[in-house]
Amino acid sequence: MMKLTDKRRIEMMSVNNFTPKINTAMKPQLIERLTRYVKIHTTSDASSDTVPSTPQQWDLLRLLKDELTEMGLTEIILDDNGYLFATLPANIEKVVPVLGLLAHVDTAPDFNGKNVKPQIIEQYAGEEIDLLGSGDVLSPKDFPNLQKLVGHTLMTTDGTSLLGADDKAGIAIILSAIEFLQTHPEIPHGKIRIGFTPDEEIGRGADHFDVAKFAADVAYTLDGSVVGELQYENFNADEVTVHLFGRSVHPGTAKGKMVNAWERACAFQANLPPHLTPATSEGYEGFIFLRKIDGSLEHCQLHYALRDFTQQGLQASHQLLANAVQAYQQQYGEKSIQLEVHEHYRNMREKVEQHRYLVDLAEQVMIAQGVQPKIEPIRGGTDGARLSFMNLPTPNLFTGGENFHGKFEFVSIDVMNQSVGVIVGIANAFSQLTK
Repeated sequence: MMKLTDKRRIEMMSVNNFTPKINTAMKPQLIERLTRYVKIHTTSDASSDTVPSTPQQWDLLRLLKDELTEMGLTEIILDDNGYLFATLPANIEKVVPVLGLLAHVDTAPDFNGKNVKPQIIEQYAGEEIDLLGSGDVLSPKDFPNLQKLVGHTLMTTDGTSLLGADDKAGIAIILSAIEFLQTHPEIPHGKIRIGFTPDEEIGRGADHFDVAKFAADVAYTLDGSVVGELQYENFNADEVTVHLFGRSVHPGTAKGKMVNAWERACAFQANLPPHLTPATSEGYEGFIFLRKIDGSLEHCQLHYALRDFTQQGLQASHQLLANAVQAYQQQYGEKSIQLEVHEHYRNMREKVEQHRYLVDLAEQVMIAQGVQPKIEPIRGGTDGARLSFMNLPTPNLFTGGENFHGKFEFVSIDVMNQSVGVIVGIANAFSQLTK
């Protein structure tokens, strides 16, 4: 890991010491790559117990392995769990920290990920965009950030699927940055390790990640959104299932006998004391999110996502649900309800703060590349959160995608190109460090 003296030196460096702003001009390559990638169905499945969770993820992983081979990268490994690693060797003799670049191949199961038909809008003029497959409209009235992208080249869905820029844009950015470094050997860089992972969208992206095999000192995930995002803190996250038990009896003879777990589930949710939800929270506010209801009249399950940036806030949410369960038991009996808790992931800030130079370095590179850094918390999680607790500190960088996980998803190719420039700048900045 980096020495403290290196951290101090980075903090004092003038941005002029970094590579000056680079016109990467990789838009054609980015469009070509991203178009190929999004057309490959890679939706993950939380109900599956295979690794990866869906067989279609192998289709993209194998394609990427072939592409890495054609690019002449070394140490290419696609393991049995669907983790693809490769190396761009250093072009300097000096021994510097090994930089890791990470993205995930799967797309979210929240919306259809099959038969993606991307649309390209050149020189976006601020108008409504017709999503030709569904009749829907991507409008700046609904998504005001589109107004900031006038003049950009955009890629959207056709309204029948998500796009998959989360995180195939990250893959395209990484490989385009590597291609740029290969064709510009005058830019010094150390060894760069590339990693593409499965199942991030269902929280399993780091389950089988071999940190020792990856052999990077530090890393960045390319899994952010709008231009300038630089993130090193995220939610603490737990998943909670409330089980409610009923009694099934034929409705014709049910009087005084039937106990409808569905009805009791609705009442349990309605009787929860006031709390923040995803629709009523922002910034550093956490929430309790009822994300799914399933089961039967005899056994109904309420699935909650608990999110907060502090452990104290997360515990307060746990206590709120525990109190509601206790009140329910007092009314209906101890065996009428059960609470099941699963720890999900934790705030990476605790680990990345120990290597703050990663944030400082990326911030200064962005400024040098003409990008205004936007340092804010991730209202979610990335593989980097868990990897940071596995001794691989991993902040997150922007990709240019927005409205992830639905038919209104889009990505700015111009912002992707800016991200390529930032990656190239970071690689060059690492060549000035001492391991």
